[in-house]
Amino acid sequence: MPRKILIATSTRADWGLLSPVARMLADMAGIEVKVMATNMHLDPVRGNTLDEIRGDGFEPVAAYMPTGYATGADAARAMADGARSAADVIEGESPDIVVVLGDRFEILGIAAVANVMRVPVVHISGGEVTEGAFDDNFRHAVTKLSALHLVSTADYRRRVIQLGEEPDRVIDTGALGVANVMEDTGLTVGELEADIDFHFFPVSLLVTLHPATLSDIPARESVSHLLAALDRFPDINLLFTYPNNDPEGEEIIRAIDAYAAADRAGRVRVVPSLGRRRYHTALRGVSAVVGNSSSGIMEVPSAGIPTVDIGIRQRGRLSPASVIHCDDSADAIAAAIARALETDCSGMANPYYKPDTVKLIADAIAYTPMKLLRRPKRFYDLS
Repeated sequence: MPRKILIATSTRADWGLLSPVARMLADMAGIEVKVMATNMHLDPVRGNTLDEIRGDGFEPVAAYMPTGYATGADAARAMADGARSAADVIEGESPDIVVVLGDRFEILGIAAVANVMRVPVVHISGGEVTEGAFDDNFRHAVTKLSALHLVSTADYRRRVIQLGEEPDRVIDTGALGVANVMEDTGLTVGELEADIDFHFFPVSLLVTLHPATLSDIPARESVSHLLAALDRFPDINLLFTYPNNDPEGEEIIRAIDAYAAADRAGRVRVVPSLGRRRYHTALRGVSAVVGNSSSGIMEVPSAGIPTVDIGIRQRGRLSPASVIHCDDSADAIAAAIARALETDCSGMANPYYKPDTVKLIADAIAYTPMKLLRRPKRFYDLS
C-alpha cells in the first residue's frame, strides 16, 4: 500500500512554499499525494489560486470555509466551519499523514481535527516567533498537535524541544522559501512586466501589508501611514499585492484599491496574488520589498534586495542583515525606504538557508517510520 500524504494549504503563500515538496513527493515511488485547499484559495477576490495548484499538477480537494472577516468573531466562526470541512476531507481521503505549514488559524483547526481522527500531523516551520500576530499562539499550539517537526533553523529546533517535543521528532531542514527564491522561474522580468502591465525600472517597490492582529493600531491607520510614506517617493513605481484575510484585511484592500484608482501617473499596480513564479520573478525586478510579511524576512534576503519590515507583526523572528525594521508611522516608514534604496544587500548571508531543503522535507515526510509517527508522544523535559 502506498503512503498517502494529505497536504493542507490555505493561502497563496503557503502553497508557494509547499508546491516543490508536493511535486517531489508525487515523483517518489510508493507515495500518493493529495492536496486539501481551504480559506483564501476559495476566495476569488484573492486571485483564483486554486488554478495555481492545478497548474502544479494537483486537483485540490476543497475544504470550504467563509472568507473576508471584519471581526475576530467572524474569523472564529470561519475557523469552526473550516475544521468541520477538513474533517469531511480527512474522512473521505483516509490519509496516513496530514502535512501543515506555519501558523494560520485554519491550520490549527486542521491539526486539531487530524488529532481527533488519529492521523499523524507533520508540521513545517514550527518554533518561530511573531509577537505582533495571534498566529504566534496558533503556531505553538500546532506544534503540540504534531508528531513530526520540520523547522527552519537550529534555534527554532531548540525552541520546539523547549515546548516539550522529543528531539528525535524535530529536524532542522532550513526554510522552504529560500530554496524557491534561488530557483529559475522560467519567466523573465520583461515577460512579467508585459503580463501585469507594470514597469520595474528604473526603481520600484513590492508592497504587501497584512493586518497585525495583536497591534493596538487599527489596520486602516497602518495602511494610511504606509500610503502617506509612499507618497514621498513620487518617482518610484509601486506593485501591491493583497493582504491575507485576517480580521481587518478588507480595510487594507479597500485602501490600496482606492490609492491605485487615484493614481494618475501610471506608477501603481495592484495584483491580488502574484503566485510563486511571478512573485519570485518580481523579486529580480524590484529595488526593495516593503510591508510586514514573513517572506520579507525569510525569502527576500536570498534575492539580494532589502526588506522594509513595518510594525510589530514579525517582531521576534530571526532577521537577516538586509531587513530594516521600522514602526508604523509615515516618517519612520519613509526613512526606512530611503535607507533601503541606498543599501547594497547583494551577497548578504541568509540564516534560513540550508542546502537541499526541499529534499530534506520530502524525505522526512516519505520515510519517517509510521511507527514513530503513531507512537504516543512523551513530554520531553529539559535537564
